[in-house]
Amino acid sequence: MGESEAISVEAGGGVFERLMQRHRKQAYHVAYRMTGNHADAEDLLQEAFVRAFRFFDNYRRDLPFEKWLFRIMSNLFVDGVRKKNKMRVTSLDAPLPSGSESNLYLDIPDARTEPERVTLHEELDEQIQNALAALPVDFRRTVILADIEQLSYEEISKLTGCTIGTVRSRLHRGRKLLRARLEGFTLR
Repeated sequence: MGESEAISVEAGGGVFERLMQRHRKQAYHVAYRMTGNHADAEDLLQEAFVRAFRFFDNYRRDLPFEKWLFRIMSNLFVDGVRKKNKMRVTSLDAPLPSGSESNLYLDIPDARTEPERVTLHEELDEQIQNALAALPVDFRRTVILADIEQLSYEEISKLTGCTIGTVRSRLHRGRKLLRARLEGFTLR
């Protein structure tokens, strides 16, 4: 029985929960590749699932759930990048403004001591992630959907809302930029 048939057979609120559980791991991997770290990936995934739940009535049951969910995640990620670009940047060396004359400075925690982060960021993964993060957003998203999630050009075109020619162009240019950034990396 296919996924769309199973959805039509099942009734009640458990359908969404079963779909969410079935696709959570793959969705996390996509979110992690988009964001570059565990905390942001979890936030993106949670926000995507909340939005998917809110609009589950609008989900067309004849389409694969994961494609619909990835589109939601992709849109949320791009919106988040746009918001970050508008955020005010604060210098880490500048004293924090306060009412008194004391000089307070930002205290940045050392993320390298977090066991989760150490586990998730093996050396090669970190190099690949850094190279992916350096790509422009549209190229990164296209490379992730094609090379990591193994989606077809047509599926990527539908998810991103661009033509197949644009998908091919972004994929070619994204791979080329990625190769250039990874060229000197080796495992030590």
